[in-house]
Amino acid sequence: MSTSTFPNLGLGLGLRSQHFNHILAQQPAVAWFEVISENFMDSYGRPRHVLRQIAERYPVVMHGVSLSIGSTDPLNASYLKSLKTLAAEVQPAWISDHLCWTGVLGVNSHDLLPLPLHEESLRHVCARIRQVQDYLERPLVIENPSTYATFRDSTMPEWEFLRHMTEETGCRLLLDVNNVYVSAFNNDFDPEEYLRALPPDKIVQMHLAGHQHCGNYIIDTHDQQVSSAVWQLFQLAYNLTGGTAVLLEWDGNIPPFEVYHAELLKAHDYMAATFPAAEAPAAPPVSTQLSNPLHVMVPELLL
Repeated sequence: MSTSTFPNLGLGLGLRSQHFNHILAQQPAVAWFEVISENFMDSYGRPRHVLRQIAERYPVVMHGVSLSIGSTDPLNASYLKSLKTLAAEVQPAWISDHLCWTGVLGVNSHDLLPLPLHEESLRHVCARIRQVQDYLERPLVIENPSTYATFRDSTMPEWEFLRHMTEETGCRLLLDVNNVYVSAFNNDFDPEEYLRALPPDKIVQMHLAGHQHCGNYIIDTHDQQVSSAVWQLFQLAYNLTGGTAVLLEWDGNIPPFEVYHAELLKAHDYMAATFPAAEAPAAPPVSTQLSNPLHVMVPELLL
C-alpha cells in the first residue's frame, strides 16, 4: 500500500455534466475537481473523454458511492477492477467512498445506508478497508455519511468509530461538514464535540453542501447554497485541521457554473478567520421530538 502524502489541493468543485462545455472552453480558475467514480468507470463515450481532458489540466479526486464497505456481501471484484482501471487512467490525488453499506445479496439499493457502530462492525469494516487498500495499492479515504437513525446496539459514537478505523487501517478521512450538521440534528449530538474528537492529521479533505431543513429533521439534498450554520461549523473544522482540501457539492437544482463557483469562493472568508476555542460555534438546535434512541427518519438521497 502506498504511503504517499496527501496534498492540500485548495478549493475544488464536484464535476457535473452540465458544466462540461464551460470548463473545457473557459478553463476556470478552480484548483481541482472531484468526480463521482461510478459516472465514469464503465463509460467509454463522451463523459470519459471529457474527464481525460480535465484530468490533463486539473488535479482530480475520485469519489465513490457504491463500494459498500459496510455490507456483508463480498467486495465486488468487478467494481474494484473498474475503479482501479479508471484510477490508472486519470491518476487521482486519492480515492474516497462512504462509511456505509449500499446493498445486500447482490442488490444495490443506490442509497448510503448507516451501520451499527460497535466492535464487531469496526472489525468488519477495517478488514474490508485493508482488502481494498491492498488491491488499489493506495490508502482509501472514507467519508462520514449523513444519517437519520441511531442504532440501539451501537456502543460508540461515530467520531470514535472513525478514529479507531484510521488507527487500525491507515486510511484517511473525508470530513463532510454538512453531514456532521445534518446527523447532529437528526440524532441529537453535539457537532462541535464530533469535530474536536476526530484525528485532525487524518483528515485530507472536507465536503460542503446544502441541505433541506424539514422542521423535525434535515435531509442532505445538495440542492442549494450552504447554510450559515454549516459555514460556521466549517470554520471550526478548518481551524482544527490547520487547513485541508475543500470541495463544494451541488447535485440538484444545479446552477450555472458562475453561481456554483461563487458559492465555493465564500469559503475564503471562513478559512481566513480564526477564533479562540471559547468562541467556537454553538451546536445547532436539537429537536425535542428526536429523543428516541432509535429514530428512523428519511433515507439518505444518493448524491
